[in-house]
Amino acid sequence: MATPTNLPASFSTGEVLTASNMNNLRGAFRIMQVIESANDTTLRTSTTTTYVDSGLTLTITPQASTNKILCVYFIQGYTSAATTGLGIRLVRDSTTVVTDVDNCYGTASGVGTSLTFYYIDSPSTTSATTYKVQYARNQGTGTAYMNASGSGVSRLFAMEISA
Repeated sequence: MATPTNLPASFSTGEVLTASNMNNLRGAFRIMQVIESANDTTLRTSTTTTYVDSGLTLTITPQASTNKILCVYFIQGYTSAATTGLGIRLVRDSTTVVTDVDNCYGTASGVGTSLTFYYIDSPSTTSATTYKVQYARNQGTGTAYMNASGSGVSRLFAMEISA
Protein backbone atom coordinates (compact mmCIF):
# COMPACT_ATOMS: atom_id res chain seq x y z
CA MET A 1 0.00 0.00 0.00
CA ALA A 2 1.38 3.41 -0.95
CA THR A 3 1.72 5.88 1.86
CA PRO A 4 1.86 9.67 1.91
CA THR A 5 5.33 9.48 3.49
CA ASN A 6 6.64 8.73 -0.01
CA LEU A 7 5.51 12.16 -1.21
CA PRO A 8 7.87 15.15 -1.46
CA ALA A 9 7.98 17.28 1.71
CA SER A 10 6.61 20.30 -0.16
CA PHE A 11 5.11 21.23 -3.49
CA SER A 12 5.31 24.50 -5.40
CA THR A 13 2.41 26.09 -7.22
CA GLY A 14 2.22 24.77 -10.76
CA GLU A 15 4.57 21.83 -10.04
CA VAL A 16 3.77 18.68 -11.99
CA LEU A 17 3.54 15.47 -9.98
CA THR A 18 5.42 12.44 -11.21
CA ALA A 19 3.59 9.17 -11.92
CA SER A 20 5.06 7.79 -8.69
CA ASN A 21 3.67 10.76 -6.71
CA MET A 22 0.23 10.21 -8.23
CA ASN A 23 0.26 6.52 -7.32
CA ASN A 24 1.18 7.41 -3.73
CA LEU A 25 -1.73 9.85 -3.54
CA ARG A 26 -4.16 7.21 -4.81
CA GLY A 27 -3.28 4.89 -1.93
CA ALA A 28 -3.26 7.45 0.87
CA PHE A 29 -6.13 8.03 3.27
CA ARG A 30 -8.73 5.90 1.53
CA ILE A 31 -11.55 4.16 3.34
CA MET A 32 -10.71 0.51 2.82
CA GLN A 33 -13.77 -1.07 4.46
CA VAL A 34 -16.74 -0.21 6.65
CA ILE A 35 -18.14 -2.64 9.22
CA GLU A 36 -21.26 -1.96 11.24
CA SER A 37 -22.88 -3.58 14.23
CA ALA A 38 -26.49 -4.58 14.38
CA ASN A 39 -28.89 -2.00 15.80
CA ASP A 40 -29.12 -2.27 19.57
CA THR A 41 -32.63 -1.51 20.80
CA THR A 42 -32.52 -3.51 24.02
CA LEU A 43 -33.26 -1.49 27.15
CA ARG A 44 -30.06 -1.56 29.20
CA THR A 45 -29.77 -0.25 32.77
CA SER A 46 -26.94 0.32 35.19
CA THR A 47 -26.99 1.29 38.86
CA THR A 48 -23.27 0.60 39.41
CA THR A 49 -19.99 2.04 38.21
CA THR A 50 -18.93 -1.30 36.75
CA TYR A 51 -18.79 -1.15 32.96
CA VAL A 52 -20.65 -3.91 31.13
CA ASP A 53 -21.05 -4.82 27.45
CA SER A 54 -23.82 -2.96 25.69
CA GLY A 55 -24.44 -5.41 22.87
CA LEU A 56 -22.70 -3.12 20.36
CA THR A 57 -19.84 -5.19 18.98
CA LEU A 58 -18.14 -5.79 15.63
CA THR A 59 -14.99 -7.35 14.23
CA ILE A 60 -12.79 -5.80 11.55
CA THR A 61 -9.60 -7.21 9.98
CA PRO A 62 -7.23 -4.39 8.91
CA GLN A 63 -5.51 -4.88 5.56
CA ALA A 64 -2.26 -3.24 6.74
CA SER A 65 -0.80 -2.84 10.23
CA THR A 66 -0.20 0.88 9.58
CA ASN A 67 -3.85 1.59 8.82
CA LYS A 68 -6.13 3.42 11.25
CA ILE A 69 -9.60 2.43 12.41
CA LEU A 70 -12.18 5.20 12.78
CA CYS A 71 -14.85 4.09 15.26
CA VAL A 72 -18.14 5.98 15.31
CA TYR A 73 -20.81 5.11 17.81
CA PHE A 74 -24.27 6.53 18.37
CA ILE A 75 -25.82 5.99 21.79
CA GLN A 76 -29.34 6.72 23.02
CA GLY A 77 -28.82 7.63 26.67
CA TYR A 78 -31.08 8.45 29.59
CA THR A 79 -30.59 9.03 33.31
CA SER A 80 -33.07 9.03 36.16
CA ALA A 81 -31.73 11.92 38.27
CA ALA A 82 -29.85 15.22 38.01
CA THR A 83 -26.73 13.79 39.64
CA THR A 84 -26.62 10.59 37.58
CA GLY A 85 -24.20 10.18 34.68
CA LEU A 86 -24.08 7.61 31.88
CA GLY A 87 -20.52 6.60 31.08
CA ILE A 88 -19.59 5.09 27.74
CA ARG A 89 -16.31 3.44 26.77
CA LEU A 90 -14.83 1.81 23.69
CA VAL A 91 -12.90 -1.44 24.05
CA ARG A 92 -10.58 -3.02 21.46
CA ASP A 93 -10.35 -6.76 22.13
CA SER A 94 -9.72 -6.58 25.91
CA THR A 95 -8.10 -3.12 25.99
CA THR A 96 -10.07 0.01 26.85
CA VAL A 97 -9.16 2.69 24.31
CA VAL A 98 -11.52 5.49 25.44
CA THR A 99 -13.36 5.86 28.75
CA ASP A 100 -15.98 8.37 29.86
CA VAL A 101 -15.73 10.41 26.69
CA ASP A 102 -19.06 12.02 27.52
CA ASN A 103 -21.83 11.90 30.06
CA CYS A 104 -25.58 12.08 29.86
CA TYR A 105 -26.88 13.95 32.90
CA GLY A 106 -30.52 13.88 33.94
CA THR A 107 -32.90 16.19 35.68
CA ALA A 108 -35.16 15.44 38.60
CA SER A 109 -37.54 13.73 36.18
CA GLY A 110 -34.83 12.32 33.90
CA VAL A 111 -33.57 13.30 30.50
CA GLY A 112 -32.81 11.46 27.30
CA THR A 113 -30.23 12.39 24.72
CA SER A 114 -28.46 11.12 21.62
CA LEU A 115 -24.70 10.88 22.04
CA THR A 116 -22.25 10.55 19.14
CA PHE A 117 -18.61 9.61 19.62
CA TYR A 118 -15.67 9.38 17.21
CA TYR A 119 -12.33 7.74 17.91
CA ILE A 120 -9.37 7.02 15.62
CA ASP A 121 -7.51 3.93 16.75
CA SER A 122 -4.15 2.48 15.69
CA PRO A 123 -4.45 -1.25 16.36
CA SER A 124 -1.13 -1.99 14.56
CA THR A 125 -2.26 -5.41 13.38
CA THR A 126 -3.66 -7.30 10.42
CA SER A 127 -5.46 -9.75 12.70
CA ALA A 128 -9.19 -9.72 13.31
CA THR A 129 -9.88 -6.99 15.87
CA THR A 130 -13.08 -6.73 17.91
CA TYR A 131 -14.48 -3.41 19.08
CA LYS A 132 -17.30 -3.10 21.58
CA VAL A 133 -19.08 -0.39 23.52
CA GLN A 134 -19.57 -0.69 27.27
CA TYR A 135 -21.68 1.43 29.61
CA ALA A 136 -22.10 2.16 33.32
CA ARG A 137 -23.55 4.68 35.71
CA ASN A 138 -20.41 6.76 36.17
CA GLN A 139 -21.77 9.37 38.56
CA GLY A 140 -24.51 9.77 41.13
CA THR A 141 -26.90 7.27 42.67
CA GLY A 142 -29.69 7.00 40.13
CA THR A 143 -30.05 4.68 37.15
CA ALA A 144 -28.31 5.16 33.80
CA TYR A 145 -29.99 3.74 30.70
CA MET A 146 -29.18 2.95 27.11
CA ASN A 147 -32.14 2.75 24.74
CA ALA A 148 -34.66 3.90 27.35
CA SER A 149 -38.05 2.24 27.07
CA GLY A 150 -36.68 0.12 24.27
CA SER A 151 -37.43 2.93 21.81
CA GLY A 152 -33.83 4.10 21.40
CA VAL A 153 -31.43 2.74 18.83
CA SER A 154 -27.66 2.60 19.35
CA ARG A 155 -25.14 1.70 16.64
CA LEU A 156 -21.37 1.12 16.20
CA PHE A 157 -19.36 1.57 12.96
CA ALA A 158 -15.68 0.90 12.21
CA MET A 159 -13.94 2.23 9.10
CA GLU A 160 -10.44 1.20 8.07
CA ILE A 161 -8.47 4.15 6.68
CA SER A 162 -5.24 3.57 4.77
CA ALA A 163 -2.30 5.41 6.26
